Amino acid sequence: MKGSTLPREFIWRRLHSLMGLWLVLFLVEHLLVNSQAALLLGNNAQGFVEMVNSIHNLPYLPIIELFLLGVPILIHLVWGVQYLLTGKFNSFPTNGSKPALGGYERNHAYTWQRITSWILIFGIIGHVAKFRFLEYPETLNQGEKSYYFVKLSVDNGLYTVAERLGAKLFDRSAVQEEKKFFDARIQEQALVEAAHSFSEDENYDAQKEMILVSAQRFQQKAEWLAALQRFQITSKEVVAVADNFATASLLVVRDTFKNPVYVFLYTLFVLAACFHGFNGFWTFLITWGVILRIPAQKGMVKFAWGLMLVIAFLGLASVWGTYWLNLRQ
Repeated sequence: MKGSTLPREFIWRRLHSLMGLWLVLFLVEHLLVNSQAALLLGNNAQGFVEMVNSIHNLPYLPIIELFLLGVPILIHLVWGVQYLLTGKFNSFPTNGSKPALGGYERNHAYTWQRITSWILIFGIIGHVAKFRFLEYPETLNQGEKSYYFVKLSVDNGLYTVAERLGAKLFDRSAVQEEKKFFDARIQEQALVEAAHSFSEDENYDAQKEMILVSAQRFQQKAEWLAALQRFQITSKEVVAVADNFATASLLVVRDTFKNPVYVFLYTLFVLAACFHGFNGFWTFLITWGVILRIPAQKGMVKFAWGLMLVIAFLGLASVWGTYWLNLRQ
């Protein structure tokens, strides 16, 4: 008798479930970090800054993001879309042509799991596009120092917030001043040309050191100006420059959540993510046989709802509190 094999659909469903659990853990970590931009009043969101910098400084971060976030999201999303296209809502009133089982609590959860799926598909795409690509801080590495550039819209509170966070603001006139200062020293370009003309030797030469170091500084000034000029800003915008990634990211988050439209969209996004994640967490426990007895399942529903409310509070705090409560001025 040949050994039986597991159906491919069964394997993919279990993989989809595992990836969902992993993403719930990421959701908890993500909203816990983000909440520190709002709830730690009076300390200039230092908890957020420290946590984000520690994550950003992880070695091989792009690889970590790709395999520990990108791949799980892709697997869960692709298989989830198949569920969406084949699953049927069954908790809303109908004309009799479709089942209507609105009297069952889990049927409502099933329906809302799929409604929130659609919200999350568009929400995740928009969120990643905005914060990971369109408004991701531009990085300039110069020796042991790194600088991070972001474009922001101006408001009265930005001046004092940027000063407290140690970020420098450049409007169009300030960028032009930087360019004039650079142009006034353009003769230093000769140092760069001289530096390239040196031959290699093993003897220390103080004059060569001076020329090479000066050429490097000139090159760094050119890179600094080029980084500033990459941003097309209006009279109502500035470029903020910070000496760490988290501060630049915090300024982008603040800039986002002073816009009521983004506050509304991210409120919807957070609520959808929390419901979808923790309802899925409960389903995971049932699917994998972690809890089998009916009383235990009912108790776990309450536990999952409790976790959902706590994490949703943290997420909504970051949306509503980063600008309006903690960093408005």
